[in-house]
Amino acid sequence: MATANARRIGLIIVGDEILSGRRQDKHFSKVVELLSARGLKLAWAQILSDERDDLVAAYRHSFATGDIVLSCGGIGGTPDDHTRQAAAAALDLPLALHPDAAEQIALRCADMAAEGRGSADMSTPENQQRLQMGVFPVGSEIVPNPYNRIPGFFIRDHTFVPGFPVMAWPMLEWTLDQRYRDLHHQVSHAEHSFLVYGLPESRITPAMEAVQARWPQVRAFSLPSVGEGGKRPHIELGVKGEPAAAAEALAFLRDEALRLGGHMTAPD
Repeated sequence: MATANARRIGLIIVGDEILSGRRQDKHFSKVVELLSARGLKLAWAQILSDERDDLVAAYRHSFATGDIVLSCGGIGGTPDDHTRQAAAAALDLPLALHPDAAEQIALRCADMAAEGRGSADMSTPENQQRLQMGVFPVGSEIVPNPYNRIPGFFIRDHTFVPGFPVMAWPMLEWTLDQRYRDLHHQVSHAEHSFLVYGLPESRITPAMEAVQARWPQVRAFSLPSVGEGGKRPHIELGVKGEPAAAAEALAFLRDEALRLGGHMTAPD
């Protein structure tokens, strides 16, 4: 497998309910947290509707990039779920019931039957419908679901999990730890920032450009605030990148902010 320097990680979140505001997305911040804990970072993210054509186009593009992609949502068995079908279409592959998925779904049905909910007979219409959730693009591997056994699937560096956080997050953790453990903490990375007052961005921009010219392995950033919530207007200035170079760049940027008339504490 390629080194972490050569791999980018993307996130796709699927669901009309996110775009309409009926539900608030929780995946983005959690995925950033899961990656950060493993020394990894997110390169890009998309929120997509449940429109099958849109999904096919997005997956066709993401498969072509060679990126590691985590996709949340739309893998259920109802008519508004199109992710499994879209992934197959994007790869020009047929769909088929995965035998391992069928086994896990049958075990789930047996668990429910033992609780007095439904039947363990997989020939019933309800259980036949449940088996549709195990129909994946041919060549997929399952992603185990510790919550209710209904698996997701993995194919060509894309991991597909349900939209429910209680299911999706442990499934993504499993994927990161089982499939991509060799990428963990391969790239040393540091991020530092400080607040500066009384300094316009236009005045500090040349110093930020100088940081990136002098330390190519570091990126400078600026997050201005106009003073919401009673706070004084300020800029959060920072650097991120290789730790030793980032420390040097931070000291340089702080000195430049002071030299150019900025203040490190809020004025009275």
